[in-house]
Amino acid sequence: MGGKKKPTISQAEKALLRETQRQGGKRERTMSRVEKKVAGVIPPSPKDENVIKEIRRMKVLTPYTLASRFNLRLSVAKDFLEELSRRGIITLVASSRYVKIYKPA
Repeated sequence: MGGKKKPTISQAEKALLRETQRQGGKRERTMSRVEKKVAGVIPPSPKDENVIKEIRRMKVLTPYTLASRFNLRLSVAKDFLEELSRRGIITLVASSRYVKIYKPA
């Protein structure tokens, strides 16, 4: 009544491996794994001129935009934004219980 079920990825890999071993050659894994980049824990220096120039070019600063731009964790980006606000480099525009929005001063 129904067709044969499609094998899972691991089952298909094992079947392909068995097939290549039967033919005499060893098969290397062709499936490439994507390396996961770990977000940085150390924020850039707020005294660094390149960082300040990059921040001044941005229209809106949120923890997500800063974390994406400098490859940081969100918690580190939040702390970094608070530090920049204390130094007067950026100003707080809006705040909710979830996110704070800043703009360059």
